[in-house]
Amino acid sequence: MGMNGFSAFFASKKHSNRSVAIRACTVIAVLCSLLACSSCGGGGTTSSTSQNSGNTGASTYNWNGTWTIAWSDEFNAADGSAPDSSKWTYDLGGGGWGNQELETYTNLPENAQISGGNLVITAVQKTSETATSYTSARLKTQGLFSQQYGRFEARIKIPAGQGLWPAFWMLGNNIATAGWPACGEVDIMENIGKLPATIYGSIHAAGASGEASLGGEYDAAGKLSDDFHVYAVEWEPGVMRFYVDNALYETHKIADFASSSSWVFDQQPMFLIMNVAVGGSWPGSPDSTTSFPQQMLVDYVRVYKRQ
Repeated sequence: MGMNGFSAFFASKKHSNRSVAIRACTVIAVLCSLLACSSCGGGGTTSSTSQNSGNTGASTYNWNGTWTIAWSDEFNAADGSAPDSSKWTYDLGGGGWGNQELETYTNLPENAQISGGNLVITAVQKTSETATSYTSARLKTQGLFSQQYGRFEARIKIPAGQGLWPAFWMLGNNIATAGWPACGEVDIMENIGKLPATIYGSIHAAGASGEASLGGEYDAAGKLSDDFHVYAVEWEPGVMRFYVDNALYETHKIADFASSSSWVFDQQPMFLIMNVAVGGSWPGSPDSTTSFPQQMLVDYVRVYKRQ
């Protein structure tokens, strides 16, 4: 993935050794969780998860403290409308995005529009006698909205199928000057379509020898693609907490990096990105089992600030 001329730079480095890094960090996260569960006094993560009361969509949100809505898009425009141009813009084009992806991103209604109270991002397969190609959409709030710290969440129904790669993520505002990974990246939700019950959350920054990444995964009992789910990150100074349906499954702190200088996330606001990629070095290409068109439905995106 990438953006505005920096795609080849940062996307070529993204997700290298992703599965190994994620699973290694997941083991660490699980061990830490077990230790926390056995400790007297609980600590933040275990006790706060058990107190989940759910998000009702109100302007204040009482979960892990009180949060106040700062920005949102409920996608309630008329069917067939384009996404709100005061809130969203697009990354456009193809070329692999540094990950050997197959899609070309467009701003066409067939790839992104409002329908039934949802933002619908559609990956489309186009075939001819000589070639197969794909189009999709990648929306972002860059230049329109960004925020430092808060709760960032979206209620999403992901697609499923070999070769699909839906994502809800963030990049640092200084991407144009610092580049990737120095700007920081937070993947609130990523999925590879052949694993419809697994969600990946991760953070990426600059390390001593290139990219420094931490991540974990959430494994559901059934297919997450069968229904809507809320994917969220709570970002506060020195810590990020990842949730699926308000179940905390991953926490990262400054001390988790080998060097504290890798924690670039407290240096500037971040903007939001949503997309459905097709193919790529991580999910692989679609095959004969993959049906098209494929849609990611987004009921809402909400950003909160701590009250």
